[in-house]
Parts: sequence; structure tokens; C-alpha cells
Amino acid sequence: MSFTNLGLSNPILKAIEEQGYTNPTPIQAQAIPIVLDKKDVLAGAQTGTGKTAGFTLPMLELLMQNKPDLKKYQIRSLVLTPTRELAAQVEESIETYGKYLPLKSTVIFGGVGINPQIAKIKKGVDIIVATPGRLLDIISQGFLDLSCIEMFVLDEADRMLDMGFVHDIKKILKLLPKTKQSLLFSATFSKEIKILADNLLDHPTLIEVARRNTSSEMVSQTVHFVDKGKKPELLSHIIGSNNWTQVLVFTRTKHIANKLTKKLEFDGIGAAAIHGNKSQGARTKALADFKDGSIRVLVATDIAARGIDIDQLPHVINFELPNVPEDYVHRIGRTGRAGNEGEALSLVCVDEHDLLKNIEKLIKKDIKVIALDGFDVDPSIKAEPIQNGRGGGQKRGGQSQRGRNPRGSGDNSSSQRNRNSNQRGRSRGDVSRGDARKQGNAGSARHR
Repeated sequence: MSFTNLGLSNPILKAIEEQGYTNPTPIQAQAIPIVLDKKDVLAGAQTGTGKTAGFTLPMLELLMQNKPDLKKYQIRSLVLTPTRELAAQVEESIETYGKYLPLKSTVIFGGVGINPQIAKIKKGVDIIVATPGRLLDIISQGFLDLSCIEMFVLDEADRMLDMGFVHDIKKILKLLPKTKQSLLFSATFSKEIKILADNLLDHPTLIEVARRNTSSEMVSQTVHFVDKGKKPELLSHIIGSNNWTQVLVFTRTKHIANKLTKKLEFDGIGAAAIHGNKSQGARTKALADFKDGSIRVLVATDIAARGIDIDQLPHVINFELPNVPEDYVHRIGRTGRAGNEGEALSLVCVDEHDLLKNIEKLIKKDIKVIALDGFDVDPSIKAEPIQNGRGGGQKRGGQSQRGRNPRGSGDNSSSQRNRNSNQRGRSRGDVSRGDARKQGNAGSARHR
């Protein structure tokens, strides 16, 4: 199937062709005709499979088909995202695919001045892509009216709930007209997502192009057991010895992200950090430098797991495993996108063994363990509770021991989650894993 078979008009097809795309991904092939049929949609697909085009393309088509004869603009479509980076990415897609259409769009999020955003809204736009906090701020000041919304899209709904935006979402839903088309896109499904969908969607069509909460088969996954204190050295060794030029590294906390960035720079590896405490300007520059090759490594907290879209990103490294297993799926989903192969490595210390078990339970597969010469594990080191860096709480084996602040420090702060990852390990292969942990390089294989 090609895009020409999906009911899209020539101006949109021309823009798609200029991007080098001819065939839709499975989520796009299924979602676009249903959205064009003006049905509500509940869609789930592995991250990196093209969900954004799955709703932006039919959105543009419908807005053009139903364009009212008005002397001034009214907001006709709203896309809600959890993070600034994702909002910017979605709006960029709208601009790209709608370049030959007389439609105007803008993006609004926190961390930057509000007045330029209000000025753009006053000039008139058809489509707004927004994060919840800044959207509500502008609405409260009387500069935005959502009463004429024809299509509402909730993107990365699971991340929205993780970040504590459920109350903001409910406020926004009350401001939307009852008659509208609603689309809910999510990389993972949960009971909470189902509840949200029941309140938002009207007899939706369910689209799932892959088993929920699974990792992409295009991503090779490996684990290196290593002592916590040796992680920075191992990270530099892997990147340097393999001469990797584009690596996305994930940490649990902002502090570790900053510290690790300095260590990489000291080792002669160009790096930058991106997290909630960075200004929007610094985050934008770091991402741009990473995309154009000015720096080799981008160190990110989970705030960036959904908002970074880089063509053919080859490598993702989990310097620290995430406390929530689903975040592992989102992290490694930054590579292996759009049919390309990718590689995901995880550096796992003794504190994180239970987190690893929970991840493997979620994705229903064992991750291959590779030992590296010179990085033997010290069996005398005992596991310690994991400091989550948010409010002084602790996690042991992925089980939360603290609450959360629903709004965090902004639209896309690394807000605390209220989900407990309390799955226990399963009785499989622990003997061989234990041997690998104790012996370090027994039967070792140098990483390619």
C-alpha cells in the first residue's frame, strides 16, 4: 500500500513525497482511513512506528475538506502532548506535511516567554499543539477559546498520566465542545488509559499494530553487569572503543545527567545534557547539536524519552535503568525507528537487578548479557536502595516508596509517578545470571 491509496489530497501527497516516504507504516495505514472517516480512535503502537503522521496527515486533510468561510481564524484542532520536545516535534510535522496548505499552526509550551505565543494566537491559527500547563495559563488569561475545536488529539497519553497531568486533562476536556472527533494515541496501554479513553472517546475504533508494552524487534538489546562506580568508565570505553558518533544516554536524575556529561567531556567525548532544569534555549541547542553531529552524546532524563525523534539514531544506552519498566520501552524506542535497526545497551549494577527483572517481565523476553574484559563485577558489593532524586524518596528493586507532586516543576518536568513497579522476579535462569554477575568476564565477549 502507498500513501496514494489512503484518501489524502495532492498537496499533502506532494509534501509526503518530498520527505522521501512512499509507503505508510502499519499504524498509519490503519489509522489514516479511520480518522478520515471521522471516527474516534484509540491507537497503540510501539514508539518509533510513525504515530505522529498517523494523526497529523488525516487531521490536515479533514481541516481542508471542512474549512469554514470565516473572516478570522478560529482554533479548530488541538493536539495535547506531555513534553515541550514532543510538542515541537508534532508541530514540525504539521508544518512539513501542510506546507502546501493554507492552514496555520503554532506550538505553545512552558519554559519560554508567553507573550510571543499569545501574539501568534491573536494572529489566527487553525491548529495548536500544546503542553497542558501553558495551555491552561493562556486560557486563564482569556486569550484562547476552545469552543470551536473539531478534532482533539491526546498524544502519548500514558506519559501524560505518568507525569501527573490527569487533572489538567480533565480541565481541558471540559472546555471542549461535546461534538468533536477525538483521537487517543499511546505507546502503551493500561487500566488508567482505558478509563481515560472511556471518558474521552465515543465508540472508538481500537488500533493496535503490536502487542502492548513490547520492545521493537528492530532493536538489539544487551546488558553489561558492572559495579556502579565503574559505570562512567565503561560508558566512555564503549563509546570510544567503538568510535560511536551518535549515542543517546539515559539517566534517572538530573544530577547524574550533569555529572556524567562533565565526565564524558573530560574524556574527550563531546556531550550535552537535557533535562527539566535546563532552559528551553539550552535544551533546544543541545538537541540541535546532537542532531547535526556537533556533539556525540546526548545525556537525558526520561523527560526526553518521548520527545526526541532522530532519523536513524543508532545507539541508546541506559546508564541507569528506569524505575518504571514501561519507561525502558520508551527509552530504547528512540532507536530502531521507521524500519531501521538500532542497538540498546544497559549498564546494570547490583542495585538494579530487580529493575531488570521487572523490565524483562514486561517485555516478555530475557535480555542478552555480555561481559566485558576489565570490568569484572565485585561480588562483595551489596545492593543498596536506589535514590530516585525526587523528594528524597527511595526505590528498592523498582518499588516506589514515595508519593508525587502532580504538576512537578512545569509542563515537562520529571514529575513523580504514582505507579508502583512492584512485579517480582521470576524463577528462571537466575543461576546463570548469578554466575555472570560474579565472574564478570567469564566467557566474555568484546562488544562489537
